[in-house]
Amino acid sequence: MANERVLVVGGGLAGLAAAMRLAELGIQVDLMSLTPVKRSHSVCAQGGINSVNDQTRPLGDSEWLHFDDTVYGGDFLQHQPPVKEMAYWAPRIIDLMDRLGVTFNRTPEGFRDQRRFGGTLYKRTAFAGATTGQQLLYALDEQVRRWEVEGRVKKYEFWDFLGPVLDDNGVCRGAVGQDLVSMEIRSFQADAVVVATGGAGLIYGRSTMSMVCTGSAASRCFQAGVRYGNGEFMQVHPTAIPGADKLRLMSESARGEGGRVWVPRKPQDPRDPRDIPEGERYYFLEERYPTYGNLVPRDIATREIFNVCVYEGLSVDADRQCVYLDLTHIPADELDRKLGGILSIYEKFQGVNPRTVPMKIFPAIHYSMGGLWADYERTADGGLVAGSPRNQQTNVPGLYAIGECDYQYHGANRLGANSLLSCIFSGLIVAPGIETWIKSLPRSAADQPASLFDTERTRQQQRHDELLNRSGGGENPYLIHQQLGQTMTNAATVVRHNKDLEAAYGTIADLEARAQTCSLSDTGNWTNQNVVFTKALLDMFPLAKTILQGALARDECRGAHFKPDFVLGGIEAEDPAEQRREAEAWCDRFEAKNTKWLKSTVATLKSDGEPELTYEEVDTSLIPPRPRLYGLVGAEMIEEVWQQRVAQKEQSPGNGQPDSTVAAS
Repeated sequence: MANERVLVVGGGLAGLAAAMRLAELGIQVDLMSLTPVKRSHSVCAQGGINSVNDQTRPLGDSEWLHFDDTVYGGDFLQHQPPVKEMAYWAPRIIDLMDRLGVTFNRTPEGFRDQRRFGGTLYKRTAFAGATTGQQLLYALDEQVRRWEVEGRVKKYEFWDFLGPVLDDNGVCRGAVGQDLVSMEIRSFQADAVVVATGGAGLIYGRSTMSMVCTGSAASRCFQAGVRYGNGEFMQVHPTAIPGADKLRLMSESARGEGGRVWVPRKPQDPRDPRDIPEGERYYFLEERYPTYGNLVPRDIATREIFNVCVYEGLSVDADRQCVYLDLTHIPADELDRKLGGILSIYEKFQGVNPRTVPMKIFPAIHYSMGGLWADYERTADGGLVAGSPRNQQTNVPGLYAIGECDYQYHGANRLGANSLLSCIFSGLIVAPGIETWIKSLPRSAADQPASLFDTERTRQQQRHDELLNRSGGGENPYLIHQQLGQTMTNAATVVRHNKDLEAAYGTIADLEARAQTCSLSDTGNWTNQNVVFTKALLDMFPLAKTILQGALARDECRGAHFKPDFVLGGIEAEDPAEQRREAEAWCDRFEAKNTKWLKSTVATLKSDGEPELTYEEVDTSLIPPRPRLYGLVGAEMIEEVWQQRVAQKEQSPGNGQPDSTVAAS
C-alpha cells in the first residue's frame, strides 16, 4: 500500500497508537502535532490505566464487570458495544505496553502493581508511579520513531491543523495545516484523516489541561460539517491545585493509595491541620459513602467537595475554597515510590511538603466526555466488527476521531484511569478500519484535482492574512478569552441553573461578536503565537455555545451534568410502608427521566454559526440502565424495588431486551 497515505492529527497516546498500527499495516503516515510529540497533553496523565488482571480475577473480577463499572459510572450514556470491546481488549493493551517497555510499578515478587481508582471496588489500575501517561507516551513514541526511520511515518511537529479538505461529495481527502515557525500554510493529501487532538478545557480559561487544549481542531471539523456529541458533559476533577495561571492536577492515584479528603468540623479552623485531632476532622466522603469512601466516582466527589465548601461553609481557608487531601499517614518512602511525580508538583508550586502537611485542593475542569461524533459497527454478540471502516469514523466519510476528542467511551462521566485505555484502544482499533476504507476507495487522494486542495489552502491563507492586516484599536483577544473562561466556569461547571446558562449564552454571543474585531499585537510572519491564539479563540465559540445549549436543554441530572432543580432526592419517610411507596414513586420518576433523556445530544452547526441539537438513542442492549445510587438516602429500598421491577419484566413474555439502535451511518 505504498501510495496510500493517512494524516494523523495529534501526537498524544491516541495519535501515536494509530500511527504505529497504520505503519505496521504498511500505510504511509503523516503525523501532525501542535507541539513536539513528547509534549502532548497525554504526558500529563498521572494515575494509571485500567484493566482486569491476575490480582482481581481471583476476587471475582472480569472484563464484563469492568464494562459494567464503565457504563454505570457514565450513567449509561455510552453506546455499549465500543465500551464492551474496550474492556475486553484492556488486558491485552496493558500486556502490549509492558512488552514495549513501559516501566510499570512492580510488587516485591516482580508482578505488576495495581491500585484502586474511583467507581470500582477492585485494584484494576496499572501505574508507573504518578507519571503513567508520560511512560506510555514515551513507549509509543519510540515505536513511531522506529517507523519514522523506516520511512513509513513523517512527523510535522509545531504544525496547526486548520481544517479538513472535502471533495464535492463530502468525502475527506486531506487537510490544511500551518507551520508554526515559518507560518507557511499548505495542504496535505490523505486517503483518510484521523483527528486525535484531545479535549477542549481552555474554553473554560483555566483547567488541568495543557495550554494547547483549546478544542480548535475539533471545532474546525465541527464547522466543516462533523457532528458533535454530548458537548455538555465536561468532567470536573475533584482534586486540583488552584493557581493564578492554570489548575494543576492532583491525581486520583493519591486517593487510590490511601489519601483521605477532609475538612475541620470547625469552619476555617486556624490550627495547623496536623494539630487537629481525629475527632474534630470531618472525613465527609468516608462518612457519606462508606462503600467507596474517598474513591467514589469523580462527579460525586466533586459535588461533595463543592457542597462542603460553598453551601456548608466548611472550606479550609476563608479567602478561597479548598479542602484537605491528606497523605501524611502514609510512609514517605512509599509515597515517593508510588506518587513522587505529583508530590513534586505540589511541592514546587505550593512550597509545602505534602508528605508531612496535608495538601489543599479544589475541583477543576479536567476532561471532555463529549466530542466529535463517531460511528461503529456492532457484532451480533455486542462487540465491534474488526476492520470495519465505520469504527471511529465521523459522519464525514474518510474523517475519523479518536481519543478524548471523540464522544464514544465515557458517557456522562468518565471513570478515572479509563482515559489512557480509551485513547490507546481507539488508536489501535481505528487502523484496520482505515485500511478497509482505503481499499474501498475508487480513487486515492493523490488522484484528486490539485484545485481541490488549492482552494482550501487559499481560503485558510486569506483568513490568516485578514487577521494580520487588521487595523489597531480593537480589543485584546487574551482578555476576551479570560472573559469567556469566567463565563463558562460560572455557568457550566459543578452546578448548573437554567437562568445562568441562558445568561451565559447571551454573554458568549456578545464575546464572539467582539472577538471578530479584536486586534493583534504581533503582525509578523515568523513564529506568530498571537495570530495562532486568536484563531483558536474564534474557534472556541462554536463549542462553547454547544456546551451551553446542550446543558440548557437537558433538564435532568446525569453524571457530570448536575442541575439542582431536577434532582431525584432520597427517601424521607421512616415508616417502612411509606418508604416503599416513596421508592415506587422514585423508580417511576427515574423511568420517566430515562425515557426522555437517556439519549446522546448530537449537535450540528448551522450556516449562521448557531448549533442545532438533535438526540440519538443509546444502545443499552447489553446492560439495562439502572439507578445510580451512590450514597443516596434510602438506596437499599430503591434498589429492592428496582430489582423487583426488573425481575417482573424478565418474566413477562415478549419483554426480552430488544436490539438497540446502532449508531447511524
